[in-house]
Amino acid sequence: MTTLTDEISGMRLISHHDLNGFGNIGEGVALHQTSDGRRIYYMAHESAPKDITGIDVTDIKNPKLIAQTELDYPHLRSNSLAIVGDIMLIAYQSSATGQAGVGMGVYDISKPEDVRRIGFYDASGPRSRGCHCLWWVDGEYAHLATGTPDSVPTNAKDDQFYVILDVKDPTNPKEAGRWWFPGTQEGDGVAPPARHPNFDTGHSLHNANVYPERPDRAYSAWKDSGVVILDIADKSKPAMISNVNFAPPFPGFAHTVMPLFTRNLLVVTQEATRMHGEDHPKLVWLMDNRLETNPVIISTLPMADTDDFFSRPGRYGAHNIYENSPGPTCYHSEDLIFATFFNGGMRVFDISNPFQPKEVAHFVPPLTEGASSVSVNDVHVDENGIVYVTDRIKGGLYILELTI
Repeated sequence: MTTLTDEISGMRLISHHDLNGFGNIGEGVALHQTSDGRRIYYMAHESAPKDITGIDVTDIKNPKLIAQTELDYPHLRSNSLAIVGDIMLIAYQSSATGQAGVGMGVYDISKPEDVRRIGFYDASGPRSRGCHCLWWVDGEYAHLATGTPDSVPTNAKDDQFYVILDVKDPTNPKEAGRWWFPGTQEGDGVAPPARHPNFDTGHSLHNANVYPERPDRAYSAWKDSGVVILDIADKSKPAMISNVNFAPPFPGFAHTVMPLFTRNLLVVTQEATRMHGEDHPKLVWLMDNRLETNPVIISTLPMADTDDFFSRPGRYGAHNIYENSPGPTCYHSEDLIFATFFNGGMRVFDISNPFQPKEVAHFVPPLTEGASSVSVNDVHVDENGIVYVTDRIKGGLYILELTI
């Protein structure tokens, strides 16, 4: 258990778990409340050999590992998951196209010690690496960034697009609709989009988030094609409402788009993908979304000392945010943003004045023995304000609370 770190402000570390030495957690985390009152924190692993880990956090001071499953193939990564009720969805992506096991698994987690697969969406195909990320909050439709058995990208880096799955029958997920950025699939009659001249990370989908406040909108991040708001009132025919792109002149890799509905704002992250700030700046942007056909950039969240973090091992720059996930075990704020910055840790920002956002708390865990760097990857905040922070390489799970 970690008891001390020099790099913490506005927060208190409650506990730490190394996940039995498999502390490499991706972007899929969720807190599940069981029928018998236990609270299980599930995490998808960024790479093999583990699939998911479940930690009992009923007593947040003493987290206990109760489930840790294996991937079916060494070429798979799970990376992303979502939970509604006693059902969990897990995304599966392969290291190369044409490999088996990719798509989306459906699991019964009513018995946390016995996680059981009950359904599967098979996304395997000669040009598909499967599903990188998924979003599911209503129990009906899952929103995937994925390849498909029939997908034929015009460029290999553009291989994952938006697929809506009907999972009302969790044992038999069915495609309900799809949309790709124009020009990224062969035969759509549009010229392929230009490549970024310096940092070509592709025009594929990373995230598509759909919230109960606007079930007819998908807020999506398309890497080097930026932010796209989609009308999904007709699930079979998603249609673009607007597209805002800052790359070029900035580096691309739009990662996550989170709407703040009462404030008509969007919070948009990029992902830093290169070491020592080579692809700087990778930022968290705030956009005014009062007119959804024309979102306007109004500010960025302040970065910590770049000279310091660029000199440390690993990546430094934006990655993910706590996405105001709907659900009974989830916190909601339109003033506080919880963001991860790889070796820059997890940082909390007050955006009550969106033109002058300010950092109010941060946590950078100590380097885990045997790890190449600190790499804080994802964050969840529960309904009690408890903050769950995970590392991408080896650090595992850190549980904290704000003291501001």
